[in-house]
Amino acid sequence: MTDMDETTQVSDSPEAPVIPSEPAPPIHSRFLFVDVAALRAKQLRRGARPRLAEAPPVPLHKAERVAMEEVRRGLVYYDIRPPALRQVENEGA
Repeated sequence: MTDMDETTQVSDSPEAPVIPSEPAPPIHSRFLFVDVAALRAKQLRRGARPRLAEAPPVPLHKAERVAMEEVRRGLVYYDIRPPALRQVENEGA
């Protein structure tokens, strides 16, 4: 049996997205740019709020375009993991 007297406070005002004070370092690799933008687009499609301050122009309504613009402006932080260490098959040879 559950107690119905317990309540959860729900805020009516939506929280603004957290925008870092400094932009992320620029991405010089096209492949890294595409990877970061694709992951950000997935977040946007799942309901994340856009980090662009102004309303995007009409052609930017797709999540992929908004994500690419956010990455281009340095609004999306990313983390590059070091490559996994490879085991040498024949250490003695």
